[in-house]
Amino acid sequence: MARMLMVANLPETAAESAKKAIELAPNIALAHFLLGEVYLFKSDVEQARREFEQEREINPAYAAVYDRLGDVYTRAGQYQKAQEALAKAISLDTSSTGPFIQMGKVLLRRNDPQTSLLYLQHAEKMDPGNYITHTLLGQAYRSLGRQEDAKKEMDAAAKIHAESELKLQPAQ
Repeated sequence: MARMLMVANLPETAAESAKKAIELAPNIALAHFLLGEVYLFKSDVEQARREFEQEREINPAYAAVYDRLGDVYTRAGQYQKAQEALAKAISLDTSSTGPFIQMGKVLLRRNDPQTSLLYLQHAEKMDPGNYITHTLLGQAYRSLGRQEDAKKEMDAAAKIHAESELKLQPAQ
């Protein structure tokens, strides 16, 4: 129920449903994960971290919890912890682009654009239509002094982003 409420963009109601599930079954999988997502949505990074860490204890093989922990640690400026969590997410699930993109961002912040480039290029091959990937690729290329490649990626990011914007159609 909590997941459906989140999809319906009702995070507060979803959180209440997840809390009720935890009251009924304290070790239920994904309830703490959902609460963590709600707190992350509300930019309560510390509470999100606590929920994701509780989920990790209950559900240690769930790759998405490490991806979200990577996001939380990145937002908190704890780049080493972020990198470790994202490496775990990638080791558990190589089919999701999120951890590759997030790892690229963390490595850029750790001033390692060359390694960042490897993760971001992989993410771009998996999903060439993601403007965030192209933006980060542009930043990595710029850090490496590859201005032409940086411009190409920034232009691609702008084009993809513009195409994804909702456009109002005139009434007919």
